[in-house]
Amino acid sequence: MLTTIAPFATLVLLLVWMGFFMLGSLPLMILKHDTPMDARFIRGLFDVYYKAVMVAAAAGTLAHALAHRPATTAVMAAVGAIAFWSRRGILSRMDRLRTTMTAHDAAGIRRFRRLHVLGMVLNVAQLVVICASLPVVL
Repeated sequence: MLTTIAPFATLVLLLVWMGFFMLGSLPLMILKHDTPMDARFIRGLFDVYYKAVMVAAAAGTLAHALAHRPATTAVMAAVGAIAFWSRRGILSRMDRLRTTMTAHDAAGIRRFRRLHVLGMVLNVAQLVVICASLPVVL
């Protein structure tokens, strides 16, 4: 029974968290990203998102492996790895921009905004792939 419930629960948890981030980060695009508070808030949101996805994906990888589901184990491991590398890459670039960005630095604001969009696009792409593959892997 546990080998049925745990994989399902971790998958649902991962999908809910990714959906929440997608819906929660989209309205933040109205922010101008030109103040340190805007940039700090967005960076913090991304940090929490990546950590939550890594934990949910790690738990899901373990649960699916114990349930002998190699396809979903690989998908969960890939989602966790993408979150790990995205966190390292996107957040470090956000941090570098935040330290030098001012309200009048149009190029810096534009680069920060692109990082915000990149993080959202990666999340949506993963969410679509996971949802599209559910009928196949389950």
